[in-house]
Amino acid sequence: MAQLIVRNIEDHVKDRLAQRARIHGRSMEEEVRDILRNAVREPQDVKKQGFGSRFAAYFDGLDMPEIEEMKGYTIEPLKFDDEDA
Repeated sequence: MAQLIVRNIEDHVKDRLAQRARIHGRSMEEEVRDILRNAVREPQDVKKQGFGSRFAAYFDGLDMPEIEEMKGYTIEPLKFDDEDA
């Protein structure tokens, strides 16, 4: 496996990397590897998934509550009264 050394990283960038690593429960080094893997992923990998799948994958691994699916709900359009104009 190759090694990569990155110098002159701003303190706020390092702090955010450390924060992301804590959120994901891994080392900063593993967090950077994951970010780099995702950055160079082939574009067709992303295109194979729909928006919902990509959106869910973005939050995968975060400790967040399950969100109910909202299929079947009717959304009513907004009504504007001429009197308010």
